[in-house]
Amino acid sequence: MVRTAIPIRATNPDMRLILGLFSALLGALAGWSALAALVIALAGPDRDGGIAMGAFFDIGPIGGVVGLIAGIWLFVRFGLVRNATPQPPTETSDTTPHRTTQLSAPFALTVLLIAAILGYWGWYELIRSPYLSHGYMTLHIEFRLPAGMTLPDKAEDVHIEVEEATGYANANLPPNWRAHEGERKAIIASTSLTYKTRHRAVSLTLPGSPTQSWPIDLPSDPDPTPGFSPWRVAGDASPAKIEMHFRLSADH
Repeated sequence: MVRTAIPIRATNPDMRLILGLFSALLGALAGWSALAALVIALAGPDRDGGIAMGAFFDIGPIGGVVGLIAGIWLFVRFGLVRNATPQPPTETSDTTPHRTTQLSAPFALTVLLIAAILGYWGWYELIRSPYLSHGYMTLHIEFRLPAGMTLPDKAEDVHIEVEEATGYANANLPPNWRAHEGERKAIIASTSLTYKTRHRAVSLTLPGSPTQSWPIDLPSDPDPTPGFSPWRVAGDASPAKIEMHFRLSADH
């Protein structure tokens, strides 16, 4: 009896091409973003944004190429599964498995999950925007020293750092940064807030004193405050009971 080979039927070639291209692009985006995020995390705090820019534009493309190759390989290896179903015998053949190729459900769910994560990231960065709705806003900070504590003679000896999200900025000292409240000395400073985040803090370092820090209690996307917040001590463990308060104003 003559046996004839039955060709393996697959899904629509156009659909396979679309799915394969989609998997490759997602792999490239995921690899690019993951490598850039890893470099930023390993590098630590970025005070001027240079690390983030270099990680995304200089190192990220390497991860994109690796992700592209991985996406294609994963699609070829796991994206399509072949199912064999028996066919009734005919006059010219015996019962022969009839193979069909279809998309793997676990692979499709994984691709959809990655697409959702990247889509959320794109929505946050490009549509929702991580920047404050009011634009750049000025954070006015005042520090009140304990009675008997003197101020440094030079502004260079005063180091005030404001942490916003994962970035840091040095506060500006105006010409009249040396102030007082009664017999207590005070320091006046200001800086700009830029990002929507719930994590903000300010630290003060003076010669001969340990660095002290205070949280900035503001909403993620704050409005200007009507006045200064209450005075707050850095912490009970700090030997120098320096107090801090702040207010927020819009630049426009």
